Amino acid sequence: MFDPLEGVTVDGLIRTGASLGRIPNVFAPVLDSTRDAIMSSGCDASLYVYGSVATGSARSPKSDVDLLTIGVPSDTAAALSGIVSTRFASICRGVELAVGRPEDFVGDDDEAYGARVFLHHYCVHLAGMDHDHVAAGFPADARAARGFNGDIAQRLRHWRGALDHQQPALLGRAIARKTLLAVAGLVSVHDRTWTTDRERAAARWSEIDPGRGPGLRELAAWSEAAHGVDRADLARALDITVAPIVEAFANTIGLWADAKPNDARRIR
Repeated sequence: MFDPLEGVTVDGLIRTGASLGRIPNVFAPVLDSTRDAIMSSGCDASLYVYGSVATGSARSPKSDVDLLTIGVPSDTAAALSGIVSTRFASICRGVELAVGRPEDFVGDDDEAYGARVFLHHYCVHLAGMDHDHVAAGFPADARAARGFNGDIAQRLRHWRGALDHQQPALLGRAIARKTLLAVAGLVSVHDRTWTTDRERAAARWSEIDPGRGPGLRELAAWSEAAHGVDRADLARALDITVAPIVEAFANTIGLWADAKPNDARRIR
């Protein structure tokens, strides 16, 4: 759901609506149960909520509950996600637990910088040590956009390699969501604003680059559901829509220099 408070402060910093006070009460049992399970798991762990629940725009029972764990093994997080998703199926569509490590937020590279931006502006701390050590916030600029989306060329290579073996509907939705998030970065830099709203970014970039309009509308539809999409559709979209977006991103904002081995860091 769109966060109406997302944008830029008068000081040029990223602004979002994520806060503890905006979490709808209906989701409290989900958060409490997950927190209790993680805190009793024996892990030196931290827990955050992000997404529509954190901004108050989630609606029960159709919204997901998106959580970030730091210090929890991926298999533990996956198992817990299944348990709480089943337990609270009447409250939410599912409970997704992304996993991270403390070291993911340390360093001068783009990926670590993007992780810190995400943690500070989009995540609400629920339990454990808080790994957000930034006071004021981060500028809404090209470096933040690159930190969020500078891996888009790496993802394009991955998607091309996955065409022959990954289920088309799942791959199509992943392609659409990641590409449209990169488009949001392009819009943010072009318009000197800040947004991660995929639908609005697709509409705005279609105005800036009309030739991309049909492809972006197709990706916007896939981001919700890519049923009926086949491998030929995916290959065409990668060539006609995604590759030009990657080129525009590289020329306007820049790309990550190197891939890091832990895919779990790509939580955005």
